[in-house]
Amino acid sequence: MTPSATVESAVRFHRRGREVDNTLASGRVSRLARLMALALRCDELVRSGQVKNFAELARLGHVSRARMSQIMSLLQLAPALQEELLFRGRPEHGRDSWHLRLLLPITAVLCWREQRRRWRQLPTP
Repeated sequence: MTPSATVESAVRFHRRGREVDNTLASGRVSRLARLMALALRCDELVRSGQVKNFAELARLGHVSRARMSQIMSLLQLAPALQEELLFRGRPEHGRDSWHLRLLLPITAVLCWREQRRRWRQLPTP
């Protein structure tokens, strides 16, 4: 058996200049991407039994049950749209033109083909 060794060292992380890219590496994550990630995590918590239901999640998150329903409705999007939403960066300047209220009508559509058609009609930033 070989003996094990532990090495400890201080490591400093710092940013050298500004990132030009509008991706996750730049630290600029859109609000909708965060809400999509939250919906996925909340769904996982309920499915695993760690949390009883979405009403309990709303109480734990200090939001209304209606708001929790809005967030969880993002799970009704087609998987490709969910992925696109997760990796959508924020605009370099100003506010994001997309809001949850813009996506809610799309989440109400059951047909993924129709969802994708409506998604393409959304305003581009």
